[in-house]
Amino acid sequence: MLFRSNWCAAVGFACLCCGGSGGTTTSGGAVASGSSHTCAIENGGVKCWGWNGEGELGNNSTTNSLVPVSVTGLASGVTAISAGSDHTCAIVDGGVQCWGYNGYGQLGNNSTMDSDVPVPVASLTSGVTSIGAGEDHTCAVVNGGVQCWGWNHYGQLGNNSNADSHVPVPVTNLASGATAIVAGFGHTCAIVDGGVQCWGVNQSGELGNNSTMNSSIPVGVAALTNSVEAIGAGRDHTCAIFNGGAQCWGYNANGQLGNNSTSEAHVPVQVSGLKSGVMEIAAGGEHTCAIVSGGVQCWGTNAYGELGNDSTTGSAVPVSVASITGGAKAIAAGDSYTCAIANGGAECWGYNGEGELGNNSTTSSQVPVPVSGLTSGL
Repeated sequence: MLFRSNWCAAVGFACLCCGGSGGTTTSGGAVASGSSHTCAIENGGVKCWGWNGEGELGNNSTTNSLVPVSVTGLASGVTAISAGSDHTCAIVDGGVQCWGYNGYGQLGNNSTMDSDVPVPVASLTSGVTSIGAGEDHTCAVVNGGVQCWGWNHYGQLGNNSNADSHVPVPVTNLASGATAIVAGFGHTCAIVDGGVQCWGVNQSGELGNNSTMNSSIPVGVAALTNSVEAIGAGRDHTCAIFNGGAQCWGYNANGQLGNNSTSEAHVPVQVSGLKSGVMEIAAGGEHTCAIVSGGVQCWGTNAYGELGNDSTTGSAVPVSVASITGGAKAIAAGDSYTCAIANGGAECWGYNGEGELGNNSTTSSQVPVPVSGLTSGL
């Protein structure tokens, strides 16, 4: 899940990028990947593909789709999108609409009933500039402040509570200065006044404050107090673009921090070889990808080819994704797969058991494959 402040970014696991052309200050996703589904903004509307058991494709159905399908009622006005585990949210004309699984109230419509079509989030009708969907919770930047809703077992709503909320609640001490938001499995992070603050689960150091103690209110990430350009949240790790380079922290058993190690880090560590030129970053289940000088590099687990380097061997340092050497505009990392807007369309690689690669197949791929029908308007 990644969100960039002020220009295009991507979101993994729930990964986000700036709206359509990247020409707005909206932080969200031009392409967004959840656990097993993906969505993209095309000509101001939304198309989704992959797993649809809870209606997360938003097409008034619960049938999986191996190719992109249009989200009901969202043909225009969409500027950003984020995919959670089994739900999806979008910024539409300055407000928020969500669809899919709603067992914890993550759709924000004061209900726990799933919806296979978009429903408006209570009270968020304007002023939303960033959206982030996590495992079972969602957060948004609204007029510079942060509001969250849904599952709150670990304090990931940031309101000094562990009670779930079916409607948006304000995050403690974040009433202004926020420009981007991302959500992981049970934690949330925001860019605030150029630095990073995080809250929620912290058992592997994913809050980056040199601790493993959960926090139900925002805490500052060590050393990242200014010059942060983008952030991304995976299942149990977090990454940021800082002064053009990439730094990550949290769980690292599969090398997803990219620092040539498998030891978890409770403070940010430098990703090997990525000290400059990083344009986007997206954190997935247990892997991470970045756009670097127009190409794509990935690191971490690679059991299904989610690193895109024609291999299933994991890597604790960045490796280049095959065939995407320039022109990449956005990237999103799902649970065990990755998608990018590149080469004039959308391309995906990795696990494909539910059609999350969107190429009318259920065959996994170790290299990028084109998403069917998405070649323009992205």
